[in-house]
Amino acid sequence: MTPSQLEVQQPVSNILVLGGSGFVGRSVCEKLVERSGGAGGRIVVPSRRPQRAQHLRTLPTVELVQADVHSEVELVRLLAGCDAVINLIAILHGSPAEFQRAHVDLPRQLVAACQVSGVKRIVHVSALGASANAPSHYLRSKAAGEAVLRAGGLDLTLLRPSVIFGEHDQFLNLFARLQAVAPVMPLAGATARFQPVWVEDVAAAIVGALDEPTSIGQTVECGGPMIYTLEQLVRFAGRCAGCERPVIPLPDGVARLQATVMGWLPGAPLMSADNLDSMRVPNVLSGDLPGLEAFGIQPAAMEGIMAPVLQHRAGAARLDSLRAGAHGR
Repeated sequence: MTPSQLEVQQPVSNILVLGGSGFVGRSVCEKLVERSGGAGGRIVVPSRRPQRAQHLRTLPTVELVQADVHSEVELVRLLAGCDAVINLIAILHGSPAEFQRAHVDLPRQLVAACQVSGVKRIVHVSALGASANAPSHYLRSKAAGEAVLRAGGLDLTLLRPSVIFGEHDQFLNLFARLQAVAPVMPLAGATARFQPVWVEDVAAAIVGALDEPTSIGQTVECGGPMIYTLEQLVRFAGRCAGCERPVIPLPDGVARLQATVMGWLPGAPLMSADNLDSMRVPNVLSGDLPGLEAFGIQPAAMEGIMAPVLQHRAGAARLDSLRAGAHGR
């Protein structure tokens, strides 16, 4: 065990959470509050628009601050007094330059800021399939960000999750919403394989890593107990929401044309050409690296978590439509 690992055994109480206002960040902040018992320490969550993170304001010890985390000067300011940093910032859609900024440049700035601030401990969330030779900009940029962090001389734990599901996800919930309004589901990448993992299990692993010195230098893969194709996941979402539609798998050429056209439209695309490239790599555990079990976590099955969530959403949506109809009479 190295001297820095011995230092990590001291309680880590003041933590900077980059991306703490997002889907995974919400669960991470809740777990950090539970870990501290809601007393002592600080959980600093920066955001350019703190007003969009009101759901965190009720959590004791969480401090929402306005900041641009892509500024090294701002990062140094945010790290003052902190014992560790958790980096959750990532994008799924974007240009090569945007992937570079979020997944490579930010980690580089974070390393520099940590060196200035004297913060050694970092837990970073990457992605399954990250590789310098991966077929997509997303996965290659994730691998480049990992390399920057490894070279930074920090006490680093990397987590690579598969697609993450949960009550507030934009994956299964999105497919359920689409089937509520579409008569059929034309689907690109229907045979792509995923090993979905519950957001609460990922958050528990992130927080657990802070208290586990042996995780320093480790890369941990996060996946659930089952592997599914994308088509199976879409059908599951529709079935639970009571609106399962026929799925029409698209040939590769048609799928790429659809993704390209969607990429030209305003707003984040449902499926981009780069997403299709990412799905050429099975999004499943390799079996060569530690998993959630390294933190004593038995991954939860998707069905038990999401079936009630999607059924409740479907029931609430039907009630909303009935209320709207009643008000119109």
